[in-house]
Amino acid sequence: MLDVGDEAPEFELTNQHGETVNRSDFEGQRLVVYFYPRANTEGCTTEACGFNDALPRLDDLDVAVVGISDDPVDDIDDFAADYGLEFDLLSDEFGEVATLYESYGEKRMFGKTFDGVFRNTYVVGPDGRIEEAYEGVSPDGHADEVLADLQPADIAH
Repeated sequence: MLDVGDEAPEFELTNQHGETVNRSDFEGQRLVVYFYPRANTEGCTTEACGFNDALPRLDDLDVAVVGISDDPVDDIDDFAADYGLEFDLLSDEFGEVATLYESYGEKRMFGKTFDGVFRNTYVVGPDGRIEEAYEGVSPDGHADEVLADLQPADIAH
């Protein structure tokens, strides 16, 4: 995991609409960068819908959201359309950006070993530095956890 205070790596990836999105597009505002293993799976759907439901409150705080997986653009386009997702999903087919964010590597499932995306989340501050880091998150309630951490201290509790 990258540490709080680290410079968030730049990225240039294609979103579900075929448009190029860069990390630097979000300079001057906070950005939630969450990594998820696979579109249209139960946990990833729960997490994506959680962030989608939290979007109005995140918008009020001037916080943008992007989800990154190693799915191809066609898969993330279908995923976004199926669930009415209103934020950018980004295709990192070869795991290069996930690797920069220490969110890609060897995984084991059903007795097989393969490379894949780890379910990690970062909050990048307006200055491009990591403000929060969440490792191996549980998809259920994660968006609310991030949202609570982003609330100003005087209204957080």
